[in-house]
Amino acid sequence: MAKLNENTVEQITLEWLTQLNYTTLNSSEIAPDSSNSERQTFADIVLTNRLRSALTTINPHIPLDAIADAIKKVIRTNTPNFFENNRRFHKLLTDGIDVEYQAENRTIYDKVLLIDFTNPDNNDWLAVNQFTVIENRNNRRPDIVIFINGLPLAVIELKNPLAEKATLQKAFNQLQTYKNEIPSLFTYNEILVISDNTEARVGTLTSSFEWFMPWRTIDGETIAPKGSAELEFLIKGIFDKHRFLDLIKNFIVLEVDGDKITKKMAGYHQFHAVNKAINNTVTATNPDGDRRIGVIWHTQGSGKSLTMAFYAGKIIQHPDMENPTLVIITDRNDLDEQLFNTFSACSDLLRQTPTQAANRANLQELLKVASGGVIFTTIQKFSPEQGIQYPQLSNRRNIVFIADEAHRSQYGLEARIKKDPNTKQAYISYGFAKHLRDALPNASFIGFTGTPIELGDKSTKAVFGDYIDIYDIQRVVEDEATVRIYYEARITKLDLDESERPKIDPEFEEITEDEEQTTKEQLKSKWARLKALIGSEKRINQVANDIVSHFENRQASIQGKGMIVGMSRDICAELYNAIIKLRPNWHHEEDDKGIIKVVITGSVADEAILQPHIRSKKRRQELAKRFKKPDDQLKLVIVRDMWLTGFDAPSLHTMYIDKPMHGHSLMQAIARVNRVFKDKPGGLVVDYLGLADQLKLALQYYSEGDRNNTGIPTDIALGVLQEKYEIVKAMYGNFDYAKFFDGTPSERLSIIPAAINHILKLENGKQRYLKAVTELSKAFALTSSLDNAIAIRDEVGFFQAIKESINKHTTTGGKSPDHLNTAVR
Repeated sequence: MAKLNENTVEQITLEWLTQLNYTTLNSSEIAPDSSNSERQTFADIVLTNRLRSALTTINPHIPLDAIADAIKKVIRTNTPNFFENNRRFHKLLTDGIDVEYQAENRTIYDKVLLIDFTNPDNNDWLAVNQFTVIENRNNRRPDIVIFINGLPLAVIELKNPLAEKATLQKAFNQLQTYKNEIPSLFTYNEILVISDNTEARVGTLTSSFEWFMPWRTIDGETIAPKGSAELEFLIKGIFDKHRFLDLIKNFIVLEVDGDKITKKMAGYHQFHAVNKAINNTVTATNPDGDRRIGVIWHTQGSGKSLTMAFYAGKIIQHPDMENPTLVIITDRNDLDEQLFNTFSACSDLLRQTPTQAANRANLQELLKVASGGVIFTTIQKFSPEQGIQYPQLSNRRNIVFIADEAHRSQYGLEARIKKDPNTKQAYISYGFAKHLRDALPNASFIGFTGTPIELGDKSTKAVFGDYIDIYDIQRVVEDEATVRIYYEARITKLDLDESERPKIDPEFEEITEDEEQTTKEQLKSKWARLKALIGSEKRINQVANDIVSHFENRQASIQGKGMIVGMSRDICAELYNAIIKLRPNWHHEEDDKGIIKVVITGSVADEAILQPHIRSKKRRQELAKRFKKPDDQLKLVIVRDMWLTGFDAPSLHTMYIDKPMHGHSLMQAIARVNRVFKDKPGGLVVDYLGLADQLKLALQYYSEGDRNNTGIPTDIALGVLQEKYEIVKAMYGNFDYAKFFDGTPSERLSIIPAAINHILKLENGKQRYLKAVTELSKAFALTSSLDNAIAIRDEVGFFQAIKESINKHTTTGGKSPDHLNTAVR
């Protein structure tokens, strides 16, 4: 039987590419010294003869001199910045190259297209294995390079699936070496692939290892079961000619933030959901369409905002839409701002700059355009004066409303009787969708949501239609695009009498969900009683003391950030004061310093206790930047409403909830801790109000698999911790390591080499120990605040120290020491 090795995987991959009608060649067949040479030197990256031939075919009306000028622009790098060169090339690739030439006694300004995106077979498709590149005396050979029209757009690095040390991490590291040593190859790169055949991941030039993601489908319908051989799904799913060109043109963005450039590519769930939505949109907006495009439910943390941008970018270009107007609606100003910033960073993809409506009048002006435009607004700007019908602004059919978090009751069409709190007069109120229909009667609606539509929510389907695509919690966790969410109840840690404990009324938020905050505050009876209990001085001091202790234990096991959610702004401020009384060094008056901050809105008219925490929009944005930076001193924030939706801080690992929440509001909030970040084993939700029943109710609309990945009791992780602890302890047998804790400095030092030798003498000791301690450390990171975990903290720290000593200069299990190190101290 033929031995399976790296070359075997390479040949299988080339066979799949041949099935996709690529030409496949070995690097030696086109090398500078070959009879069919296509390169003058091994430093040549672009296959210029193929490029020239393809451009002549694709652009038959362009003179050869202009094509030659275009090729020079492709080959010439304009800046010393590697990522900037890649960004500029991507724009040339998707938009074409501006050229000018003389014809009919005048100067013609035209574009040379590098790729025929409409007719894939009009391009030159080539896969070359062992593509030798020599640059700056570095000789490197990536396993497979994919060329379209002579341009090296993808690099595939493969490893032997049977070799223990030939891991995905090794393949990733190899690509980083190539980027440093032969950077010219990556000026043109769009996609990077790493695989050992069993596992396969795809990313971009700027993707860290944890953001190389699987591609688990070929056609978007059949999803590869977790654990199946992934490489074939990835190769056939991405490198099919139509899909590859679609991916390059419509599903890659380069975000520029100062000097930092981040290249992002859609995941398989985003790519296929958007394409389904495009088809639905064309159907819904035609004269016979019902104007209901549908709803995309993609779990929080899976890139929903970017999916919306990909959808917008592609539907804008669709010929059947005739330059549509897109209206992106949210129900909160901070969400509007966050989403607007995401779209603004994708302006190249949108081929235009989005606009924010300043007020109702400005919105109406923006909507009166004859065509085009990407307009952001809060839904409240569609509310007319009381008792007045919203004026019709346009009867065009190519207007699309894109709603963020579609299942809000205020999107309804039905009428309700309400009472004016000032005049006490009753009046008829409609859901905002009624006013949207009045303004733009032929517009179509698409909804995006991170949580499922509740069974009793009839208005959402009436406005938006059925599900287009679902990417649920179970699948997003399987794809390692988010981490599991664990739940820890701390209410019993508060020494309160029964009469002092808040009783959560689940109806409060439900009754007032669609009210403005000012109206909500007027519903004082239940709210005031609940707030009095939650905000009592005794309770706030106890919560503050518990949070400080809990968070310090968490930070000792896993570095990152924490968020505290308070019921009201003044409770947030009082909690801050109680915490800094315990830890004065956490406080600082300056925004750019300090470990803890309160993030709220307000004005100069607010009470004195709030004034130190009220900041302008710009200052809040600067705090957000600080909190998102993993290494920044700002580790803990206290919020009421802000940052609970649409806010992405991957290093956030713990959320302390001291506010009544339920339903999708609760699910959206706790999803802040589910982001992937380095060695983060999971996100933790700490409950001080007894919200377990609300969490169960919120999860009833999810699948069993979703429920098994959300709100996991920390007792389960504690069971895993105890199991792994016993396994590691058993490996030491009769070896006595107690002197490490209570011996003299000399005795403590001598224990370390002795312990290492003991472990290494065991059968397969190194591999078993590293694996067991890594699993123990992950479980400890999830349970480090529990008494049973604290009891063995020192021993876990010792085990970790021995592991790091053994593993100091090696990698194991496919992950680098940095990735595995959970920093148990």
